[in-house]
Amino acid sequence: MHKKPVTSLLVCAAILILTGCTHKTDAGAELEKAAEALAKTDPAQPVPAPPVQAAPAQQPNEPAPAQPVAVPPPAQQLQQALAAYKAGELEDAVTRLQKLRAAPILTPQQRMAVQDSVAAVMTEVYTMAAKGDSRAIAAVKQYEHMQTTPH
Repeated sequence: MHKKPVTSLLVCAAILILTGCTHKTDAGAELEKAAEALAKTDPAQPVPAPPVQAAPAQQPNEPAPAQPVAVPPPAQQLQQALAAYKAGELEDAVTRLQKLRAAPILTPQQRMAVQDSVAAVMTEVYTMAAKGDSRAIAAVKQYEHMQTTPH
C-alpha cells in the first residue's frame, strides 16, 4: 500500500478540520441575520393561499371539523424562535426553527438563512447538552425526534 498519499490526505484533512473549527458562529447573530433575510420578502414569489376544500356533509354526532389555523409569516415565525432562544427556551426555539425550515413558502435565500441559523443554534445546543444542560438535552431530543418523524 502507498502510505505517503494516505498520510498526506490525513494531514490535509486534519488541517482543514482544525482551521474550520477556529471560526465559532454565534447562534444569536445567525438568528438575527436570518430575521433580516426573512423580513425582506421577495415580491416575485407570492405566498400561496391555502387550498380551499368543500366542506363534507357533517353527521349530527360528529364534532365540527377543525378550522385551519392561520400560520404567521416566516419573518414573524423566526422572530418568535429568536425570542424563545434568547429567553433560554431552547426546546421551543428548536421546534419553531424546524417547522420554519420545512415551510414551503421560503425563497431560496430565506431557506439558506434559516438553515444557517438552525446549524448555529444546534451547534450551541449540542455543546450545552454535552456539558449537561437539561434544557439543551431536551432540545436535542426534540430536534432528533423531529428529524426522524415524518411530518
